Amino acid sequence: MFLGARQIFIRFKNCNLACSFCDEPRDSRPKEYSPEELTADIKLLEATKGPHHSVSLTGGEPLLYSPFLKIFLRLLKSERFKVYLETNGTLPGELQSVINLVDIIAMDFKLPSSSGQKPFWNEHLKFLKVARQKKVFVKAVITPDTVIGDIERCVNLIKEVNKNISLILQPATPVKPIDKKVDRNKLLEFLEFSTANELNNVRVIPQIHKRIGILIHHTR
Repeated sequence: MFLGARQIFIRFKNCNLACSFCDEPRDSRPKEYSPEELTADIKLLEATKGPHHSVSLTGGEPLLYSPFLKIFLRLLKSERFKVYLETNGTLPGELQSVINLVDIIAMDFKLPSSSGQKPFWNEHLKFLKVARQKKVFVKAVITPDTVIGDIERCVNLIKEVNKNISLILQPATPVKPIDKKVDRNKLLEFLEFSTANELNNVRVIPQIHKRIGILIHHTR
């Protein structure tokens, strides 16, 4: 939804899932920060590199670190930073504990046929009901294995909460020569189905960070 906006990215190392399309480097050595140290680094970036739209918490899964976030995000908010949370949408309790400290939530729906994981429909529904307290949109990664039944479940869950919540269909960018591309006709079918089923804002947005080779450092 904010493609092209300047952000400061903080990538947290660990995750509670192991999706087939994950781009998290497994052999990375994250840098450890205290909440105060991380806030100081962010303030320095803002001062030296100019204004940013927001501070993006990504991963991994940032909500695995909710005790850290409760301290860190209060410091960020005291410095008037806008907080943008990227999350796999499976930890509603952890989100509830920090919901008042975030501004924008980019929530993944982990479609089983895309991710290779078990279904998380109940967790996603609970999570979205908490997330709607703030500005939220849903992202679903599309792979060559994604099936229309998962798109239908995704659309119906969003409609159950609020049909005005935006849905981003994100075709997975191949990272290896053997990886297959998402079929354009299939992607168009998913887009047309989602739009025809009463969602008011559905978009296709590619994985730009992979296309332009952005490397994100890791925080533990």
